[in-house]
Amino acid sequence: MTGKVALVTGAARRVGRAIALSLAAEEMNVVVHYHRSESEAQHTRSEIGVEAITVQADLSTPGGVDALLDAALARFGRLDALVNSAAIMEKTDVLILSAANWDRTLNTNLRGPFLCCQRAARQMLTQPEGGAIVNIADVAGVEPWAKYPAHSVSKAGLIMLTQVLAKALGPAIRVNAVAPGPVAKPADWDEARWRHVGQHTALRRTGTPDDVARAVIFLLNNDYITGETIVVDGGGRLF
Repeated sequence: MTGKVALVTGAARRVGRAIALSLAAEEMNVVVHYHRSESEAQHTRSEIGVEAITVQADLSTPGGVDALLDAALARFGRLDALVNSAAIMEKTDVLILSAANWDRTLNTNLRGPFLCCQRAARQMLTQPEGGAIVNIADVAGVEPWAKYPAHSVSKAGLIMLTQVLAKALGPAIRVNAVAPGPVAKPADWDEARWRHVGQHTALRRTGTPDDVARAVIFLLNNDYITGETIVVDGGGRLF
């Protein structure tokens, strides 16, 4: 992975940040994407010991995706890995979920990753070594979350998109996904509530964003895995 180039969307905070820092630790050059969290993105970049740039873009629009990929290629001239981590998650009653809110979630969580994959794949196919893509899904994509309908549907779609792209883009490009469970405490939760969630896993504890980052690195390194989704939830789905 040394000297190769990775683009991580939503890399300013939480899981995306952990992934960006972990890829940098593997000596990959990193494109740190952010939408609104400029100061956090700059902080992430400051902690990266290899070459890195920050790029602002709204990935819910085709123009935003083009701007992001244009900036990455202008700086590095190649792209070896794409990690789609940017997402939004809104709690809404399905009976009052508006079309606008539905579109905002699906555009960010599903259309954006598709457009990034499409544009990245066009570049990767021009490279002798191809490339690899990892989509960050969610356990909400493999089990129905009634209180997060748009989010759950968007992540289920992302898992299917992963399989479709793996079949369409192989053998030059591998496409996999990681579906995290409780790895990042919501900002409005207290520690007691977070620990309670961890007790409902086989490992009796919550995880961390670094657990997701390690799964991403595993998928980028193993060149005989494609079309798969690794669930990183401490065995939470067993309950």
